[in-house]
Amino acid sequence: MARPRTFDEDRVLDTAMRAFWANGYEATSTRDLCEAVGLDRSSVYNAFTSKRELFLRALARYVDLTSADLTRVLDDPERSPIERISALFDVVVEGEAANRREGYGPGCLTVNTTVELSGRDPEAARILERDLERRLEALRAVIRAGRAAGEITSPRDDDGLARFVNAVIAGIRVASQGGAGPASLRAIADCALDAL
Repeated sequence: MARPRTFDEDRVLDTAMRAFWANGYEATSTRDLCEAVGLDRSSVYNAFTSKRELFLRALARYVDLTSADLTRVLDDPERSPIERISALFDVVVEGEAANRREGYGPGCLTVNTTVELSGRDPEAARILERDLERRLEALRAVIRAGRAAGEITSPRDDDGLARFVNAVIAGIRVASQGGAGPASLRAIADCALDAL
């Protein structure tokens, strides 16, 4: 009979997520993970079968958490559609500034994983594709609402604008990793708002 787990799986996933986020998949060793989560190798493998499986589950958790944050901001009935997009940029800029204050700028795990793995890991690519589609749908909805309210006047189609906003968010995160400060990041966001 298998022994019951004596650890909090969500805590382990969150800790592993931060390790992969800070170092990337390839550079995070199983030893690094064991030290970070406070478990021995056999416990990690018994629970998650492999480093890759742990990574995929941590990536899926990250995607779910960040998508919930995005949806919460973009569905806020107290704000107009353009204010929702601006608030989303604020969340990204403030998050990057907070990471800098803590001494690191890991950017975005989905952006980092896209660059590192999506072209060679089909399962990671599927997680990223599902996440992208959820993000784009939420952005398309707020863009449609912004058009109806007369706040978004760009002649570009809703899908193109959603992809543009998503790319700007990724660009803000990459610029932050490169050392750009909050004022520079906010300037990028303001240019994107003007383009809408």
